[in-house]
Amino acid sequence: MIELAHKKILVTFLMHLGDLVLTTPFLHALRKAAPGAEITYLVDQKLEDVVLYNPNIDHVWTIDKKGKDDNLKSLLAMSRRISEAHFDVLINLHPNERCSFIDAMAHVPVKVGASHFLFRPFFHPCLKLNRTLHAADMYLDVLKRLGVRDLSHEGLEIFPGPEHREKADAFWKKEGVTADTELIGFNIGSAVETKRWAPERFAQVADALGREGYRTVFFGGPMDLEMVQDAVRHMKTKPIIATGQFSIGALAAAMGRCCLIITNDSGPMHVAISQKVPIVAMYGPSHPDLYGPYTKDAIIVTAIPPCDGCRKGMKHHCDDMRCMRELTVGQVLAAAHTMLND
Repeated sequence: MIELAHKKILVTFLMHLGDLVLTTPFLHALRKAAPGAEITYLVDQKLEDVVLYNPNIDHVWTIDKKGKDDNLKSLLAMSRRISEAHFDVLINLHPNERCSFIDAMAHVPVKVGASHFLFRPFFHPCLKLNRTLHAADMYLDVLKRLGVRDLSHEGLEIFPGPEHREKADAFWKKEGVTADTELIGFNIGSAVETKRWAPERFAQVADALGREGYRTVFFGGPMDLEMVQDAVRHMKTKPIIATGQFSIGALAAAMGRCCLIITNDSGPMHVAISQKVPIVAMYGPSHPDLYGPYTKDAIIVTAIPPCDGCRKGMKHHCDDMRCMRELTVGQVLAAAHTMLND
């Protein structure tokens, strides 16, 4: 077992929004396994909100991996910063090249975890991730293989800061949302096109729930605005448009006001789960057993019969999109009513 108590620990992870949220159970377990430790987390700058107020870490370092720091000079500068900070232990949670390179070039007495194959000799032990597990459990498994026995946690966790809650509260007040308003949120975007259910079908679900007295709200980032506008054009009821209005921290705070989120497989789905909001999630060419809702308070909806051929490997590919086309409005509404009446 690697000694973690009272050590200066750096955790590194430079993957995407949903992936980062899925590391938060790891952070919870690490804090318990390392009493008196000083824990720093290196993440992508644009995702800083995910962990900025997390009480299980002490410091957040960032790198603008697709912006000003997308060059060898900046990566080496981060390696030097790590070396100069005199960490005792470095734990890398994903074998992407950028993070593996930064860690390999840094001087830390104990370097463990996942690594790109080119840099494995710098990690002792170098751990191959167990990709048969759900991603959140896969990161917890890193701790288990380092000798940590207590892996208990509180699920996915994002802690919005005061400024995030103020932003969300001001938005809801402007939209006339009161304490009695029952809000249902929709996240219709996804970074992977083949994981997106049709906007007009989201519109039909939103209209049906709107007619039942719920207020509906569309979330998502600026890149989702065109899809949201397409959905709204198909609607007869009037939703709230929150698309592109929030940073990640404020998005978490805003989603926490909802009684249900209906969503594609996406990063914001995991953000909603971090706020303990019930979920209805549409899944086609992706793997709910590996990257599905990490909560018991969710229903996963898939086409019947399932389209198994497109779910081999991790390419999220489907030739004819049957898995999403044949996932019906009726299925999603039935799942929504089940969650709302639970």
